[in-house]
Amino acid sequence: MHYIVLYAGPYGSQCIPHNDVKGFIFEKINNNTMAPEISPSVEPQPFLPLLAPSPSTPISNSSLPKLSGLCTLNFSAAESFVSTTATDCWASFAPYLANVVCCPQFDATMVILMGQYSKYSGMLSLNTTNAQHCLSDFEKILETQGANRNLKTICSIHPANLTEASCPVVDANKFESIVDSSKILTACGKVDPVKECCQQVCQNAILDAARKIAMDGMVSMPENSTRIDDCKSIVFRWLASKLDPSSANSVLRALSNCKVNKVCPLVFPDMVNVTKECGYTISNKKACCKAMESYVSHLQEQSFITNLQALNCAASLGMKLQKANVSQNIYDLCHINLKDFSLQGQYFCMPSE
Repeated sequence: MHYIVLYAGPYGSQCIPHNDVKGFIFEKINNNTMAPEISPSVEPQPFLPLLAPSPSTPISNSSLPKLSGLCTLNFSAAESFVSTTATDCWASFAPYLANVVCCPQFDATMVILMGQYSKYSGMLSLNTTNAQHCLSDFEKILETQGANRNLKTICSIHPANLTEASCPVVDANKFESIVDSSKILTACGKVDPVKECCQQVCQNAILDAARKIAMDGMVSMPENSTRIDDCKSIVFRWLASKLDPSSANSVLRALSNCKVNKVCPLVFPDMVNVTKECGYTISNKKACCKAMESYVSHLQEQSFITNLQALNCAASLGMKLQKANVSQNIYDLCHINLKDFSLQGQYFCMPSE
């Protein structure tokens, strides 16, 4: 069985018409700057990592992990999603699939586990000690099933991610006495992965609830307070407790995809060689394209990315090149395409849906 990766929102996270993908880039970096050639008439195909294991097949170590016995989470309550996380974070692929597959699924599974926990504890967070044990146990379970052993680093996960952090409301009953529960369930009970990225119905309901519980005991609060972000985590856990695990996972992944597709995850290294060979008037096309191809090859090593992320990356790099006095369209000159922005380009560019 081949492992197929799919994402929510074809060009949806920024509401780009399917027949105007090229216009998206040119709008960002001006009509006279460079943009890679795109064929809007061709529907993106799913990326097929041929070496990935079947989710239904034991991956590596069949022995049971030695757990702390001190974690209060019931991992069997989300067993299928624990297995999905292990597959999505498979040892070899995890660093490359981190921002678009592995870490979003890791986060979603933890939210589902916390939601299930609140059903019998009445609490939407763990204390720091319990969080440490649970995160450690979760990592051991995933590693036993073939996941990368450095997920905590790859996904920047800390025990604090399972606590209330700075959010003042963690009791499920108190939460429901403050927020409009029916509004959240109506907006987020079922999320259209395309429309949500544009209309943000569920996201706005989550934010509204987070603001309300963040204001508990306060007269006013800064708009971009980290307290609101911490409370959004509490809202996600509550929502996961009200939906069945499968529905909760679908909603959480759809919301994460809206966030993922908004930015370019690649880090652009110094482009001195490109500007040297391609800046101002290009005297040696071969030298310019060789420098550009070498630069892009370093970008490819960083991460697999989706089609929409590739669009953002192409636009960002185009603006950087323009600021570095590379005025000619070297995307066209050197035949640089969207697929060249990621390691999986030799197969297909990852779809954003």
